[in-house]
Amino acid sequence: MNLEKNKLIVIEGPTAVGKTALCVNLAKKLGTEVVSADSRQFFKEMAIGTAKPTVEEMDGVKHHFVNCRSVKEPYSAGSYEVDALEVIGKLFETHDSVILTGGSGLYIQAVCDGMDAFPPIPTEIRDRWTRRIDEEGVTKIAQELAEADPATYELVDTLNPRRVLRAMEVLEVTGKGLAEWHSGTKPRDFDIVRIGLERDREELYERINLRVDLMLEAGLMDEVKRLTQWKELTALKTVGYKEIFGYLDGEYDMEEAIRLVKRNTRRYAKRQLSWFKRDEEMTWFHPEDEAGIINHINAHS
Repeated sequence: MNLEKNKLIVIEGPTAVGKTALCVNLAKKLGTEVVSADSRQFFKEMAIGTAKPTVEEMDGVKHHFVNCRSVKEPYSAGSYEVDALEVIGKLFETHDSVILTGGSGLYIQAVCDGMDAFPPIPTEIRDRWTRRIDEEGVTKIAQELAEADPATYELVDTLNPRRVLRAMEVLEVTGKGLAEWHSGTKPRDFDIVRIGLERDREELYERINLRVDLMLEAGLMDEVKRLTQWKELTALKTVGYKEIFGYLDGEYDMEEAIRLVKRNTRRYAKRQLSWFKRDEEMTWFHPEDEAGIINHINAHS
């Protein structure tokens, strides 16, 4: 098989936009499989709060990197790059195209463009930023990040203290933000077709609010309770989990927890879109414009 004709079809978009349904339909029509680049769906213990696709939703289409790790096992974008490229390479031995999808821009970029290795971070610098986040709160430090490095602010989960810590320490030590470190491009031996999915903002926000309600009906509270012993892990300092932990810790009532999950998910979606819109190679479609998307894929060479 001529590797130059292999296509990595990258389907990107904010949470709740409709990536899963589209990718399953495309995979069936193209006779291929899906590689997930959603960093929250890697973890076996997190299902409801990450909107992980169910067996019914996957409808017989193989999804790689879903339920592949435990929350107790750190999994960096650099490690994912190596593992994902290996899986994609094997799939290209028997498939002309492979679908890569997710809302985690950093992990998608790792596969498409590669990751640069960071220099070591001195302990005293890491400890100083850790203390500041603990004492002043992640929101204040995230605002400093927004002022010093707007591009990275759009890239990272600013509700996650460890993500903000990483961004600030790298910026201080290297003088370059995470976004700049990840802006290089490594050669790939396959073509990349980048497709972005978007809906009207109000429509997207309604879908997000409905999704949160459905998560709660599906048992999100019980899922979070089962994960309480690991709530300090980076994987769980994320939207949909940290707000419920706050409720369980008595910081606010359930009504406020639900409001925060919906608000923070909408904010997360907005940041995702801001990041994806930076990519000039992306062609944007409504997720229900399947015919237009297939025509675009076929026209790409």
